[in-house]
Amino acid sequence: MDKFIAKYGEKLQGVISGFDRLVFRGTLRAISYADGLKAYLCRKQVWLGDFAEHVQAVSERLKESSLAQVRKLGREVVYVASSQVDKDALARRICAREKISRGPVCVLTCVEPCSSFEVYRNRETKKLELVPRLRKCLFLYHYGIHPLFGFMNARIQTWFPFPTQICLNGREWLARQMDAQGLKYVRQDNCFPWIEDFGQAQKLLDQQRKLSWRKHLDAIADQLNPLRSEIPPRKGTNCFA
Repeated sequence: MDKFIAKYGEKLQGVISGFDRLVFRGTLRAISYADGLKAYLCRKQVWLGDFAEHVQAVSERLKESSLAQVRKLGREVVYVASSQVDKDALARRICAREKISRGPVCVLTCVEPCSSFEVYRNRETKKLELVPRLRKCLFLYHYGIHPLFGFMNARIQTWFPFPTQICLNGREWLARQMDAQGLKYVRQDNCFPWIEDFGQAQKLLDQQRKLSWRKHLDAIADQLNPLRSEIPPRKGTNCFA
């Protein structure tokens, strides 16, 4: 960046530095490993032989609860059969078509590979064991217009241990900050070729770094997985630490 500025400095109207695209990943640590999951099953009084039935039931409940608000608002839930589909572009088309300016836009669902667990019968010990396994399951991609971050998406794996991924765009966020202050700008895709006051825009970007991340990200995670409180994490193991 310094070399670019040194070379083209005379042609630049201003420079800003801050977040671009951000990806946060979180998990319920208490059940993210075999012993922790066994402790959870013990608390729930679930025998390993009933593991498959239990996790299937919890997975179905998670799907229903995660989609409840979206369905209540009449937003679309669309199954995406191919990995070649641009989910972000599809969600933006739905947003524009339905003229949605805030809240949930849609949920895109698709089957993808995931890391989970299954019960394995050890022939040598003749005992059931809980082991990590790669499998496939349904993922839910929630798209929405967040009051602070703007257009964003958050994904949840609907099979144990329910990891989540939250994707934000710092430039989308900055645009909303500038709108709130009445600061004029020109935006092209994810760039700002012109801003009325680059210094003020930089101050807004600096404010982003001071955000209480855990508060906002955990709130989104609770919307993705309303059942999260049923799997109490150990002390100090918040979803997004």
